[in-house]
Amino acid sequence: MDMNFVAEQGLVLLGCGKMGSAMLEGWLKDGLPASSVWVQDPYPSEWVQNSGVHVNEGLPAKPAIVLIAVKPQMMADALPVLVAMGNGGTLFLSVAAGIGIDHYETVLGQDTPIIRAMPNTPAAVGRGITAIIGNARADISQMDLADSLLSAVGQVVRLDNEGQMDAVTGVSGSGPAYVFHMIETLAAAGEAQGLAPELAMSLAKATVAGAGALAEAADETPAQLRVNVTSPNGTTQAGLGVLMDEEAGLPALMNKTVAAAADRSRELANG
Repeated sequence: MDMNFVAEQGLVLLGCGKMGSAMLEGWLKDGLPASSVWVQDPYPSEWVQNSGVHVNEGLPAKPAIVLIAVKPQMMADALPVLVAMGNGGTLFLSVAAGIGIDHYETVLGQDTPIIRAMPNTPAAVGRGITAIIGNARADISQMDLADSLLSAVGQVVRLDNEGQMDAVTGVSGSGPAYVFHMIETLAAAGEAQGLAPELAMSLAKATVAGAGALAEAADETPAQLRVNVTSPNGTTQAGLGVLMDEEAGLPALMNKTVAAAADRSRELANG
């Protein structure tokens, strides 16, 4: 199964908010014809309406793929529209948080190929990372297709089992918010040391973005990169002495943070 098949059979987007729009923009840039895409969304953006795709029109009977990108609380109303496409060759790819594969199998049928994905918000600028896991009906070619589609907005990793999705949610799904908060607090700390607010924020944003880019590009591990910039008895070591405190520092706090997000993901999945 490849993108030519998708272009021929059609792709349906159920929900097209920020995440769905980011993906759609990537696919159109990669050459997927707008005429091959159907969007179902009660409040389509102006960009979606002007993109050339079919918006809130009759859907193809057996599209190649359906991307489910509605919010979990809207799922009960949105999903029944797709029931007729279940138990067939149509692949269902869900990026909705907290909705397990078993729920889709119950609604769409046990013979429906389903892939669950957890992207994150940097997908909006093509720098996301998405974890995917499929059910028993999703074959290798369909997993490869999902990988190809999601690669339009960043990296893709494959999980060994669906149980890992909660941990992924805690790390990369919710992780951007942790980093945004770190930028906030780093800038505030700069202000406390006498910097103007605008300057402190510029320094904090560029520092976090640059360090992340370096961590991705470098051959060394983040731990080694940290050592490389930490001179003995220097300023960085003084700051890290606080940040790396075993009881009150970042390691303990980050463990609690990721665990709290993962636990909440499990609660949502269990209703």
